Amino acid sequence: MEQDFVDIMIIAAYALLGLAALAAIILPLINAIGNPKSLVTGAIGLAVILVIFGIGYSIAGAEVTATYSKFGIDAGMSKYIGGVISTTYILIVVALVGIVFTEISKIFS
Repeated sequence: MEQDFVDIMIIAAYALLGLAALAAIILPLINAIGNPKSLVTGAIGLAVILVIFGIGYSIAGAEVTATYSKFGIDAGMSKYIGGVISTTYILIVVALVGIVFTEISKIFS
């Protein structure tokens, strides 16, 4: 009896999670249709991320070691993974610089 209740609650939790995911996707789209100018800032942010990824991808190497080969990773995938890792490092540095700049500017204001 208790196991049936737990199963029903797990199914209910999954249903609510799906409903929340749909709402998180659909409601911003409805808002964007009502105010298309709000999409500009999102497009600029996406373009900046793509430029940073391009920089990370261009500096990434395409070497394939024996460990990579064991998992089926070829040179292209190795370069892509390196680009993603480089992008992550670049964004971490940008975030840290932003945090330090914000804290220093708070001291002088």
